[in-house]
Amino acid sequence: MDSLASDVIPPPRSCDTFVALPPATKGGGVVFGKNSDRPSGEVQEVVYIPAQTYPAGTKLQCTYISIDQVDSTYSVILSKPAWMWGAEMGANSEGVCVGNEAVFTVLQGKDDLTERLLGMDIVRLALERGGTAAKAVKVITDLIESPGQGGPCGEMQNWSYHNSFLIADRTEAWIVETAGVHWAAEQITSGIRNISNCLTIGTKIDLMSPGIKEFAKGKGLWTGDSDFNFALVFARCGPDGRYDDGRELMEASSGAIDEASMFSVLRDEDSGICMTGGFVSIGSQVSVLAAAGDDGIPSIHWFTGTPNPKHSVYKPFIFCSDVNFPSQTISPDFGDNDPAKITPRFSKQVDRRHQLYAAHEKAMSVLTKDKTRGKELLSTLTDLEQQCLQGMKAYVSKCREGAADDKEVVDLFHDCVDAEMKFYS
Repeated sequence: MDSLASDVIPPPRSCDTFVALPPATKGGGVVFGKNSDRPSGEVQEVVYIPAQTYPAGTKLQCTYISIDQVDSTYSVILSKPAWMWGAEMGANSEGVCVGNEAVFTVLQGKDDLTERLLGMDIVRLALERGGTAAKAVKVITDLIESPGQGGPCGEMQNWSYHNSFLIADRTEAWIVETAGVHWAAEQITSGIRNISNCLTIGTKIDLMSPGIKEFAKGKGLWTGDSDFNFALVFARCGPDGRYDDGRELMEASSGAIDEASMFSVLRDEDSGICMTGGFVSIGSQVSVLAAAGDDGIPSIHWFTGTPNPKHSVYKPFIFCSDVNFPSQTISPDFGDNDPAKITPRFSKQVDRRHQLYAAHEKAMSVLTKDKTRGKELLSTLTDLEQQCLQGMKAYVSKCREGAADDKEVVDLFHDCVDAEMKFYS
């Protein structure tokens, strides 16, 4: 088997994804959260893609390769590196959330740089095609088997990795962990679960790829004399402190986890979950999925669209008809001249900053250069987020009373972004 190639530079360990289900949550819903930790300076955009239908035979161009398109897709909101087609995390109109992590396995090698689907492409495809968590798992695992995962995972950087995924809906969550074309999946129906750049599925395997045990035996990775433990068989390295620290932070709020407590977890710098330095928590998402049976209550998805959640505003989005989505979180489109689409790839760099990113970047210089003005700015941004939280509580109350109207949330994310931009001007 190939060892990790010397010319394939492994990225720093980064990204953390969390889910909490009853009885760990407040109000009986499901709370999903993720920080996307990417190279400092990479731009992450927040985009809305409406549901669409396609004629038979349509091809879909992903980041590097094209695949067959399906007949119809769900509406999605995505937080995605601006240079790629895929997404680090997101949600769909059916109340499904997906996030991915880099994992490092004994099967990694030079072939991982062969252009296939990125793990982020698979996240987006799972959201566009999976109407439940279980159906999204099926989408993910089918794609892992064919055409498979591969290709450079960073703009201007020659590294690649295998992927793990956390998938959640209003009733359950799943973890899917991969090693090349092989995978295992674990179902979660209650409590707390997180993933963080390491294989975590042990012997509790609810689904697995065909022939995986025979493959492991043939490669001398498992004798068959003990229970099959996915992590022990395929992991290149064990978990680091962020995995344990993240679980401890979640457990500290167990029984009362809501969007605000998930914000706090994702803003925790001491654990490294809120990452700074060469890799930065460049985008962040928190979703509160309404409790099963609360059919009149919407799921609410919160996105920053800017680096470092500790210095960013979580802004709410609710799926509805006729969404008015802001242009300020969408990066410039370079079309066929995009260096990510031209071979050889990434022969030049382009400015992918969207308006919100650029305004936030300018404001952050105030935080580091002028402590007094920086403190005032942070206080203002905190107030804006609190107003959003109170507004969403009021809207949910109206939904419970049957007095809410979709028209109230058509401009929701748009108006919150506008308000944030005004504070930066």
